Amino acid sequence: MFKTASRFVAGAALMASMVWMTPVHAADPEPLSMSVGELVTDGFIADVRKWATAPIVVSALTGRKNLYGKLPQEDIDLLDKQWRAEREVDDQPLITSVLANPLSSYLIRIQSNSVGLFTEIFVMDTNGLNTGQSAVTSDYWQGDEGKFQKTFDVGPNAVFVDEAEFHDGTKTWRAQLNMTVTDPQGVALGAITVEVNLTELERRARAGVAS
Repeated sequence: MFKTASRFVAGAALMASMVWMTPVHAADPEPLSMSVGELVTDGFIADVRKWATAPIVVSALTGRKNLYGKLPQEDIDLLDKQWRAEREVDDQPLITSVLANPLSSYLIRIQSNSVGLFTEIFVMDTNGLNTGQSAVTSDYWQGDEGKFQKTFDVGPNAVFVDEAEFHDGTKTWRAQLNMTVTDPQGVALGAITVEVNLTELERRARAGVAS
C-alpha cells in the first residue's frame, strides 16, 4: 500500500514538472486595424517633408555633396567597414563625427518632440552614406538598400513606404517612410528614412489627435 502511494506521488510530481517545463509560446502580435496606407497618408508624408527639407538638412547635404562628390565604391566600402568596426569598440571617431554634428542634433530633437511617434531618423547623402541620425545605425552605407535605391535613385519626388514590421521589444508595429531630399530648386541631395511607430499613429488617428 505504501509503495503504491509512493509511486503515485512520484508520478504526479514528474507529470507536474513536465507541465512546468513545457514551453509557452507567445501569442501572435495583435494586428493593426488600419493599413499602412491608411496611416501613412499623403498629408502625413507632406508634414514629414516640411521638417525633412528644413535649411539645416539642405545645408548639411549640400556641404557633403560639395565636399565629397561621387565617391568610388571602394572608398564607400572602407568607410562602411570602419563604421561597423567602431560599433564594437570605445574609440569611435567616424560615428562620433556624425552623431555630434548639428544635423544629428536636429534629428534627435525632432524624434524627441514626436513623443514616441518616430523611433529612428537618419539622413543619407548622394553616396548613400549617413549624414545625420538620431541613433547609431548598424551600418554607415545605405546605398545598397531599398530606402535609398527606391528614393534617391528614382528621382526627386520619390517616396517609398516599407512594409510594417512588429517590434518585439516594445510590442509595437513600425514601418519606415523613405523619401528623396531636395534643395529649394528641386535638385536631389540625398534621402531620409523615418521609422514610424504605427501603433502610436493608429492610436492618435482613432483619438482624432493630430500627429
